[in-house]
Amino acid sequence: MSKAGVVLDVKTGAERLDTGLPDADRRFMAETLSELTVQTYRTLLRSQVVHWNVVGPLFQPIHTLTEQHYSDLFAAIDLLAERIRALGYPVPTGKAALGLDKALSLGSRLTAKAMVLELVDDHEALVRLIREGAAQAEELNDFVTHDLLTERLAFHEKAIWMLRAIVAD
Repeated sequence: MSKAGVVLDVKTGAERLDTGLPDADRRFMAETLSELTVQTYRTLLRSQVVHWNVVGPLFQPIHTLTEQHYSDLFAAIDLLAERIRALGYPVPTGKAALGLDKALSLGSRLTAKAMVLELVDDHEALVRLIREGAAQAEELNDFVTHDLLTERLAFHEKAIWMLRAIVAD
C-alpha cells in the first residue's frame, strides 16, 4: 500500500482516551452533541430556505437575519463536530444521519411570518436540547462541553428573540 493509502486508512470508531472523563460519560456527551449537530444542521438548512424564499414587506430584515444565523450555525457545526471528535467519537455522516430528508420541509408556500415562526420552533427545540446537554455536561464535569453548550444557548435564545421581534404584531 502506498503512503497515501496508509494516510487514508482512517478508523472512525470510538477511541480510548484517558482524559479524566469515563468512557460512558464521553459516549453520552458525544451522543448528545451528535443530536445537537444534526438539529443544528437542520436549522441551518431551514434558515437558508427561508433566506432564499421569503417575500413581502419583511423581506430585507428576515433575509439579513437568516443569513447571519446560517453563517453562525455553520461555524457552530464545526465546533460541535470537533468536540465530538475530541471526546473520541465519530461525527454523524450521511443523509439519514443528518436528517436532510426532513430539513427542507418549509419554503415559499408559507408566508414570511409562518416561515419565521417555524424557525422559532427550531431554535426553541435546540434550546431545550442544549439545556439538557449542558446540565448533564456540568454533572459529568465535562467543562469544555458545558462551556460550548452555554455559548450555543446564548446564540439560540437571542435568535428566538430577534425572530419573534421581526414578526411581532
